[in-house]
Amino acid sequence: MAQCEFCDKKITFGNTVSHSHRKTNRTWKANIRKVRAIVNGTHKTVYVCSRCLRSGKVTRA
Repeated sequence: MAQCEFCDKKITFGNTVSHSHRKTNRTWKANIRKVRAIVNGTHKTVYVCSRCLRSGKVTRA
């Protein structure tokens, strides 16, 4: 569910690196918003990242 329906941005995995250079697993979550938008001429609730909202890829209802 934590995935943008327009650009497919989703969770990214990586490491937290401490000062002593020990590595611990961590995740980065995309900034996903639940938005009512117009998709194919109908109103629909979609999960969209904030970058797609800001750039105008999504037309809000």
